[in-house]
Amino acid sequence: MSLPSLADDTKRLCQALLRLDTTNPPGNERICADYLAGALAEVGYRPALLEAEPGRTNLVVRHRGTGKLPPVLLTAHLDVVEADPSKWKHPPFSGDEHEGCLWGRGAIDMKNMAAMCTAIMRRLAAMSTQLDRDVIFAAVADEEAGCDLGSRFLVEQHRGLVEAEYAIGESGGFSLHLGNTTFYPVQVAEKGFCWVRARLVGEPGHGSMPRHDSVVTRLGEALARLGRTALPLHPTTYVSDFLDRLRAQQPAMIQPLVKLLARPHLLARVAHLVPGASIARSFSALLGNTAAATVVRAGAKTNVIPGVAEFEIDGRTLPGQTDEDLLAELRTVLGPEVELTIIKSAPPVVTEPIASPLFDLIERHILAREPTAVVVPYMIPGFTDAKYFTRMGARWYGFSPVKIEKGSGIRFADMFHGHNERIPVAGLAWGAEVLEAVVRELGTTR
Repeated sequence: MSLPSLADDTKRLCQALLRLDTTNPPGNERICADYLAGALAEVGYRPALLEAEPGRTNLVVRHRGTGKLPPVLLTAHLDVVEADPSKWKHPPFSGDEHEGCLWGRGAIDMKNMAAMCTAIMRRLAAMSTQLDRDVIFAAVADEEAGCDLGSRFLVEQHRGLVEAEYAIGESGGFSLHLGNTTFYPVQVAEKGFCWVRARLVGEPGHGSMPRHDSVVTRLGEALARLGRTALPLHPTTYVSDFLDRLRAQQPAMIQPLVKLLARPHLLARVAHLVPGASIARSFSALLGNTAAATVVRAGAKTNVIPGVAEFEIDGRTLPGQTDEDLLAELRTVLGPEVELTIIKSAPPVVTEPIASPLFDLIERHILAREPTAVVVPYMIPGFTDAKYFTRMGARWYGFSPVKIEKGSGIRFADMFHGHNERIPVAGLAWGAEVLEAVVRELGTTR
């Protein structure tokens, strides 16, 4: 079967996916999975469609190799977060091309990766490519709500279909411009998450007789303490390695100031001197465990002082830190009167990049196209499907590449869950080319 060019095929697939609304909740990833299954069946694949719940569909397809080397897994999630059309310049489910970009929710997070992987799988089949590894592609559901119906379901219920030595997914491979240098971070670690319910109990009463020690007042005081207090810093090699590479590329007079990225309170005083200092807020989340109050509940009637108030905390833990470490830090801030209960948690993910053939391979293919760039191992503060795919032993690399030109007005971090999410058409084609080159070479390399 004759296929369009890799760039054209990827663009066509990406546009089609962006026009399918898979906002989670409810998800309805089935519509994307069915579309991709049709595209893959055109070249002879028989994709498996697997559901933990009706409509919450995962697609798994495999390009058979010789079996001399263990498989590699390519993965992308099909669900997206909500989008408010009134805040967008172009409709969030249009997939239309404007200003050299494809616009739509999921353009960066991460239907672009689903399109690239599908296009690559189609080319492998159409060209009867023989590799020493099986190449597996898993398009999964439910990542935006915690992965239970997607990667977790596949690992726990269909492990044999997705088991691999390496897994390549989000988040990394994008252009990050700092000063005169372009960096390409590759995710090799991510923080764990620990969602906590904080509860206060007190005496209820009538609203006409205020209580200065009511649970609502105490809840407000606890929220204020949590919001004002930074949790302790914990050094990690991921942050120090990133800073070392970043600092080495800056002018001599700036290099000492880059160290202040690890000391956010001092950084605020000299932010105007540090190239790219706008990343300080997101970077500071990598320096310690974090805790953000996100949900608040108290009372049901205006004239009743409640006896119970609670709030939920989105906690994130660094590699080397446990759920109990985070709870201890929270108790120090909130005090003994606040009862803490873990709602759900998952540990950090760590992939050691040193002496890694895949990290070296990624670096080499990026530098072949952009010799002045710097490729850096990176830790992200959020979570991805790595949480579960690594549980089966896969070594995870966040690498869904896209080239974003300096001066384009597009900041990669702002595209995640933000208004006007879009991806440069040329940058999408560049990403597909790099990813295909990495997959083909990894297919014959240990």
